[in-house]
Amino acid sequence: MKGFVSAIRTLTSFPVTGREGEEIASSIPWFPVVGLALGLILFGIGHVCTLFPFGRWDAGGALLMVGAGIWLTRGLHLDGLADWADSIGGYYDRDKRLAIMKDVYLGAFGVLALILVLTAKWIAFERLLSSGTLIWIPVVFVISRGMMAELITTLPYARKIDQGMAGPFIEGASGRHRLISLFLSLVFTLPFGPLGPVFFGLAALMTWLFKRRCRYRFGGITGDLLGTANEMVEVSLLFICALPGKSILCYTGWTWLF
Repeated sequence: MKGFVSAIRTLTSFPVTGREGEEIASSIPWFPVVGLALGLILFGIGHVCTLFPFGRWDAGGALLMVGAGIWLTRGLHLDGLADWADSIGGYYDRDKRLAIMKDVYLGAFGVLALILVLTAKWIAFERLLSSGTLIWIPVVFVISRGMMAELITTLPYARKIDQGMAGPFIEGASGRHRLISLFLSLVFTLPFGPLGPVFFGLAALMTWLFKRRCRYRFGGITGDLLGTANEMVEVSLLFICALPGKSILCYTGWTWLF
């Protein structure tokens, strides 16, 4: 359970008590579990928004969910996305890209990326609220956190180990951590019917493509790139879930097969 405490403190703003594991990498298998908790909280917030006595306001509820997601994660992954966007804003070599990502200042490309992603989340949440399909949010959050574990355990660190927050995670990551995190991610998707594993497969494909780009452009992975991967997978799956509207409910669970 010490690894679980580490995972919560790393990925969320939850004020949990308890001792962390001696190796920070012990938190990696717990990433999907933390994703499930975050997804369930946002699902609960969205459900409460549908019960307002003065009428539905899906756009306002969706905005509240976006804000809650930022607060619950301290905006950690969004910060990584912005830094990544700034780093690819020009044709720089690898060292220059890494230096830009480490820069504390936010550039135009980072601002545009944040606007795009936050707007996309707002639109997707509004669609999920209006169609009554919020139940898919926990699945999306499980998978996106599981894909971060996949990158941590399969790519080298692009910086020196003592540079950046992700170094200790990657240094201690193992194949065992990878298998457990992927297994939990897949298990958590199964109750939602065949679309759950399908979304898992789509996320794995997106992560594999992103992994290739990370190797080519950066020589490995960093904390900012992990945050970028999380946001890419999360937003993509949210849109896929939101696109069919109410019709996706026909394939939620397994009863439609019988």
